[in-house]
Amino acid sequence: MSKNFSLEGRILASTTVALLIGTTLSWLLVNLGLNAMPSWALGLILGIFVNITLIRWVLRPLTTTLKSLQGGLLNFRDGDFSISLVPPRDTALSQITNLYNEIGEHLRRERAHIYQRELLLDTVIQSSPQALILVDQSDHIIYSNSSAKKLLNRGRPIQGLLLQQLLPNSPREIANAIEKWENGLFNFTDSHGTHSMHIGNSTFVLNAHKHRLIVLREMTKELTRAEVEVWKKVIRLISHELNNSLAPISSLAHSGKMLIAKPDKATALEKVFDIIAERCKHLTEFTQGYASFAKLPPPSCAQVSWQELIERIAPLQEFILKGELPERPGYFDPVQIEQALLNLIKNSREAGSNSEDIELSIRTDGLGQQLIIADRGCGMSEKILQQALLPFFSTKEQGVGLGLALCREIVDAHGGRIQLMNRSGGGLQISLWLPWKEQP
Repeated sequence: MSKNFSLEGRILASTTVALLIGTTLSWLLVNLGLNAMPSWALGLILGIFVNITLIRWVLRPLTTTLKSLQGGLLNFRDGDFSISLVPPRDTALSQITNLYNEIGEHLRRERAHIYQRELLLDTVIQSSPQALILVDQSDHIIYSNSSAKKLLNRGRPIQGLLLQQLLPNSPREIANAIEKWENGLFNFTDSHGTHSMHIGNSTFVLNAHKHRLIVLREMTKELTRAEVEVWKKVIRLISHELNNSLAPISSLAHSGKMLIAKPDKATALEKVFDIIAERCKHLTEFTQGYASFAKLPPPSCAQVSWQELIERIAPLQEFILKGELPERPGYFDPVQIEQALLNLIKNSREAGSNSEDIELSIRTDGLGQQLIIADRGCGMSEKILQQALLPFFSTKEQGVGLGLALCREIVDAHGGRIQLMNRSGGGLQISLWLPWKEQP
């Protein structure tokens, strides 16, 4: 039967042929003298048999094509796009088969494109100096790059390990920062010296599952370069202040020498001495401010009542105490920590935070004590966050850049660490962690 006939036409033709055969047979049997009832019954049976045979023959290409498409779609489901189908001679079925082959070719090209992109992305990530770790919601490490293996497991593979299995073999400070989901700067020491690191913890949903991305970045070189820039800045600042005072003092001293010879100029001479004294006082205050930073005495640690600490700070700076105070007394130099907290609260106010949004919370555990100042000010950009703890770095027009640096010196002298991080919803959070007294 012609392949150009439609399927409906071929079924109708098959049925017509079967009907003609059945009726013709019945008519012949009746004319040959057979009873009408058996003749028509035999004709009906023959017609049905012929009809079924013809329809099965007509539908065979369709059945074969459907089975081929079913097998091809099962391959698509399993991710195999390599199989193409041979088009049948039937025009309509050939169009369906060709469409299937075009879809398969499109999927093969898409897969190759995605594979090339993944390969490029993996090459970039593997060559990145930043350590990257991707953890699924069951805490299994499902992806990491070469820097992460080198930093956390001495170059050995970490993919597939539980995070809890990896951390005991990692540097203690890094393990602690990962375990506590910290975001910000911290230091750690190994056989190559002290390193400054920045850690970022973030979460995202992939394939309906929550994932955690940990990024660790070495900041030692950047901070060293920044420190050199800071020293250049402070030298320029000191030179500027000294010249601003010494130049007028020299000029006034010369004028005073000339006025001494004129007895009627005693008033003018007195004014000259007053100006010289004023400039000397300014220089003294200027140098004392820097000396207080450079000559920070060693902390005199003792047990401190948290309630007494709060009562000393509250009249000087407004803030909100968040949560309950720990039962165990603190252990630190109360004067230095009080000074650090006052600096931080003052900074929060200058960053635009309202007093009712400045919160102080205090926590303790078996390892140490943590004092957290959180505000809703302007926060810090990533660049400022990396330099905020450097001496003489300030974003304020009249700032000298000693407040946060002094806080870091105080915390370091206690053997603790300071951490800065932007808050979700705006603002900054500064955490001071201090260890307990070492047991003999």
